[in-house]
Amino acid sequence: MEAEIELDVSMLEPPEPLQRILNTIHTINPGQYLKVLHHREPFPLYPILEREGFTHNTRQGQVMPFEIFIWRMNDSAAQEKAAQAMGL
Repeated sequence: MEAEIELDVSMLEPPEPLQRILNTIHTINPGQYLKVLHHREPFPLYPILEREGFTHNTRQGQVMPFEIFIWRMNDSAAQEKAAQAMGL
């Protein structure tokens, strides 16, 4: 099982990126994280993630303007793998 699930929503119009992200986060298994490629920072997403039990880290992307890394709260394995992918 791959630790990273990548979702490119950069070509989608609102609200489809938000809908796709919310549908995908519930498929994340322990030890996995979601890497979202987006053309803008999805501010409305962040409070929803917290309510749903997820945490995130957003950075300027290498391929797209924004990369959003999302994992379940208290999943230290996923957090560590996401941090490695981010170069932290």
